[in-house]
Formats: sequence, C-alpha cells, structure tokens
Amino acid sequence: MSREAVVPPEELLTPPAETQIPEGAWTVVARNRRVNRDWEELVDKAPENAARCYHDLSVAPMRRQPGRVFPLKGKTYKGAWEYEVTAGDRLFYRPDSINRKVVVYYAGPHIRRVPTPPG
Repeated sequence: MSREAVVPPEELLTPPAETQIPEGAWTVVARNRRVNRDWEELVDKAPENAARCYHDLSVAPMRRQPGRVFPLKGKTYKGAWEYEVTAGDRLFYRPDSINRKVVVYYAGPHIRRVPTPPG
C-alpha cells in the first residue's frame, strides 16, 4: 500500500487479520480515525465478510455486485459507492481511479439517510 496516498486526517483502513493484499492493489483509507474504528468493529462482528469487502476494495472497487456493491445515484452522491458488508451493515466509499485510492467515509449499521461523501 502506498503511504504517499494517505492525506491527513485519513489513515490506512485496518486490514482484517490474515488478509492478503495483492501486488498493485488500490490503497484503501479511512476518511478519519472514527471511520477506521467503526470499520474495526465491523471486522470484529463479521470477519469473513469484512475480509471479502477489504479484498474487493483493494482489487476492484468499481466492480458491481448486484445487491451488494453498486454506485449511488444522484448528483449529491456522484462517484460514491455502497458496499453491503452484512445484511445490516454498510460501507460507503469513493474510489479515485487516478490515484488508485479508495476513501471509506462511512462504515457501520445500515442507516436510512445515506451519508454525503466528503467534498
């Protein structure tokens, strides 16, 4: 992973234990420490699902998976994606294909109002 791609207050998203990160993988970061803590709670709650999510974000963050991974609609959410980690937990992120970086801006329980991606 490229530490040069991490711009404070971002931090590298904590990979689940035993996660193999392939060569040439995208850099996956949390928007801030709070998001990373929420992600770590998801990892503890559903380790296998979280490992699959982390792998997908590292390898192909813009690959649609019907019902699980898809881009959000509307101009407010342009460029943002949703990942269903478990039936009740979601991860919202914005991939940056130029820098091969994924910024996770929400990880946690499914909420009614989709969080707005950072500017």
